[in-house]
Amino acid sequence: MQGKEHKREDLPYERFLQYGAEQLTERELLAIILRTGTRDKSALELAGEVLSLARYPREGLLGLYDISLEELMQLKGIGQVKAVKLKCLTELSMRISRASAKEGLLFNSPSLVAEYFMESLRHRGTECVILVCLDTKGRMLSEKKISDGSVKMSLLSPREIFLEALHAKAVNILLVHNHPSGDPTPSRQDREVTERIGELGKMMEVLLLDHIIIGDNRYASFRELGYLT
Repeated sequence: MQGKEHKREDLPYERFLQYGAEQLTERELLAIILRTGTRDKSALELAGEVLSLARYPREGLLGLYDISLEELMQLKGIGQVKAVKLKCLTELSMRISRASAKEGLLFNSPSLVAEYFMESLRHRGTECVILVCLDTKGRMLSEKKISDGSVKMSLLSPREIFLEALHAKAVNILLVHNHPSGDPTPSRQDREVTERIGELGKMMEVLLLDHIIIGDNRYASFRELGYLT
């Protein structure tokens, strides 16, 4: 019995060599990463099944960012090694996307800051606090996660924040964190710790320009709310 005959469109690796990566679909690109399928389906068919797991509103490769290892491994033909490769691929895609977005971006508008961090923070089930260090023109020098998990804003260390800011030679800083509830309304603790960091920043001549809280497609800016002066 002869093996399954491959059509030209079932050979994404060959299409890559002939036409280049830009001419391939996401399914074909993913099939090259997967390399093999199963006895019953090609790598291209398996890639289509993987992409079908993506959830609205993020579709395609970036949609896989929200899919767990366990969900991927439920697909026949996706073991732990391939699942890990896929998660690494989506993380790289997200980082490349954010790196491109950062080029030339001035963080002088709360809406721009919120847009930049929205997709990476709004789906998180725990609070994550990020310090953004800026130069004199409002361009990002660095971003560092300074708290990740169930740590409350009130437990943040101002010492760690300003050591990082001084190391980055920052002139100004921003704080960004998410509310897993989806409601970005600042809590009393949010306001207290922000006021304390803001006062310390004035003393050290490293000004806290804003504190942005990310919710579910919503944000709150301390600057816009008048909590920072």
